[in-house]
Amino acid sequence: MPAPRDAETLVAAARMYYVENLSQAEVAQRVGTSRSNVSRMLAAAVEQGIVEIRINDPAGRDRDLEEQLRQRFDLQAVRVTQRTSLGNPQVEVGIQAGRHLVHELRDGMTVALSWGSALQAMVWQTSPDRDYAVHLVQLVGGQSAVENEVSGHELVRELAARLGATYQYLHAPATLTTADARDSLAGEASVAQALARARDADIAVVGIGAPEHGSSGAVLASLGLDAADTAHLRAAQPVGDIASRYFDRDGRPVLGAVHDRVLGVTLEELTAIPTVVGVACGRVKTAAVLGALRGRLVDVLVCDEPLARAVLTQDRAGSSTQHVA
Repeated sequence: MPAPRDAETLVAAARMYYVENLSQAEVAQRVGTSRSNVSRMLAAAVEQGIVEIRINDPAGRDRDLEEQLRQRFDLQAVRVTQRTSLGNPQVEVGIQAGRHLVHELRDGMTVALSWGSALQAMVWQTSPDRDYAVHLVQLVGGQSAVENEVSGHELVRELAARLGATYQYLHAPATLTTADARDSLAGEASVAQALARARDADIAVVGIGAPEHGSSGAVLASLGLDAADTAHLRAAQPVGDIASRYFDRDGRPVLGAVHDRVLGVTLEELTAIPTVVGVACGRVKTAAVLGALRGRLVDVLVCDEPLARAVLTQDRAGSSTQHVA
């Protein structure tokens, strides 16, 4: 006997099996068909969207999206937080970023941090069950243009306290008003030593910013660019920044006045670090995260589900456009 496929029968069979917890044999008896037909009916109910199966990971992660991103961009690892009706997405991303960092830590490592709200969330959600003999450094100077709690100094100190680690400040601002001032300060022995330690880090953890949004906007505001420099920056079409270093849609560094006035590691130096963990939250970061992935600026991505889906969708759309062209 063929399996009944009308929607009403499929709904009835699915309800008996999934809600009332009847066996397939019991459902077959009630419906008046065979057990094998019930099996096909349940499969059809899933195919037609009558039944939706969702796995809620106790760890709060969307493993399917993680695997899609990992394969698409050849990443070392990915953590995507599941969408929930409760909770703060940035806090949840911070939890996952902290868990990944602790999982990767080994005594003797040097860990370099950038700054910003995403890393602030990670630091405040990191609660290891033991101390780690690691050393923390900054990838970029401090930033007086934004709140102290998201500055590199504050984050390095707080994370070191939580890990039982040692730390080293980069005693310099993130941005200066001229390239000559940046070069002069970068040549100071203590600053040069701190930057060298950052370049030699085993792991870097960075926020991925969007131009003129949040902490990234504070960087631009602190520079006081004139009209010509502003026009040059816009012409380069930056989509994001990492450690105050801006890049375009393909992850290529945006050079010019902004680049020349930032005191910190460059994107080229950053990618020489064995593992770079990028942390971001929110659809507003879609273009920035996609650019960082295309440019292979990060090896690990930690983000929320809406951002992950938006990145994959925009990447597919971009690939289709290029193919047509």
